[in-house]
Amino acid sequence: MTPGSVLAEFVAAFGHEPAGVWAAPGRVNLIGEHTDYNDGFVLPLALPLRTLVAARVSGGPSTVASVQEDGETVRFDAATVVPADVPGWAGYVAGVVWAFREAGLPVVDLELLVDGNVPVGAGLSSSAALECAVAVALAELAALTPDRTELARLARRAENDFVGAPTGGMDQMVSLYGEAGGLVFLDTRTDEIEHIPFDLAGQGLELLVIDTRAPHALVDGQYGARRADCARAAELLGVPALRDATLDGVDSLTDERLRRRARHVVTENARVLDVVGMLKAGEDPREIGPLLTASHASLRDDFEVTVPHLDVAADVAVAAGAHGARMTGGGFGGCVIALCDADRSGAVAEAVTEAYAARGWDSPAAFPAVPSAGAHRLA
Repeated sequence: MTPGSVLAEFVAAFGHEPAGVWAAPGRVNLIGEHTDYNDGFVLPLALPLRTLVAARVSGGPSTVASVQEDGETVRFDAATVVPADVPGWAGYVAGVVWAFREAGLPVVDLELLVDGNVPVGAGLSSSAALECAVAVALAELAALTPDRTELARLARRAENDFVGAPTGGMDQMVSLYGEAGGLVFLDTRTDEIEHIPFDLAGQGLELLVIDTRAPHALVDGQYGARRADCARAAELLGVPALRDATLDGVDSLTDERLRRRARHVVTENARVLDVVGMLKAGEDPREIGPLLTASHASLRDDFEVTVPHLDVAADVAVAAGAHGARMTGGGFGGCVIALCDADRSGAVAEAVTEAYAARGWDSPAAFPAVPSAGAHRLA
């Protein structure tokens, strides 16, 4: 997948060249899981895996196609489209157009072709990559100049209110603000960001992403149930969000389930701040490994969003020499990250593959996570 190949696919689909090609990356979250919708802290990085869109203004209606969907074509009117009009993958495209319009911004109908290599269902934010690629393309083609935080909010609204996935705002922010060689430290209450240098190669390290091939779906009830638990716990504690809670307060909750959910959020926020502090102080990144492993244990035991594929991958990675490992993403499937010495990452991936084979599971896929640039125009 290259800008040239996407341009050629656009010409094949529409009979003429696009006005441009835009790209937005998927993401992996180093630490800070299920904290974003609790006004907390997250520390993700943008991946080199990305979604590309080739687009141009059309006379209407909007016509969108996807290489991954065998060229399936979906049409909608930018001026009138509303939630439920466009199901499936194209809803993420239509949702961005709708969110622009709902915000009072002028919209245009588009001819748009999608291609990408962010695995769908792996917890690497393929949906946010698509939304943000469409958002930067639409803004330019409609001659708009919203800042990247506003674009992220519009893309998040597309996912939350048009598609119906109750996610937080981390994915869109990192897809737009990603930076080569750095992490995006985000305060989700204020949307303030800080880029944290993360030169693993220079330290002889690698952040290995292990795609368990156990897919997840965030529009099912499990993710929404966790959000509801967190909101109820905050209400009982009398705080605006669990970001404001303390462990002493959490221990006072009489509902065991809510107490465990809240404890994860409070301790996870603390882990994020600890990791940021260590990296900013120039400490050896290996030292953050135990915090990654502690995050996984909290997600497994208190937040209950892991599945056996995730637990096995994390446990085996550490046993095989990783400095730390944890599930990343919303959970219930998806990926594990493992912080490894670069000369051990192959052995770690092999150990996980062997553990899966012994259980009769499909082989996982593994690749290094390299901090990469956020959404931008390619051509």
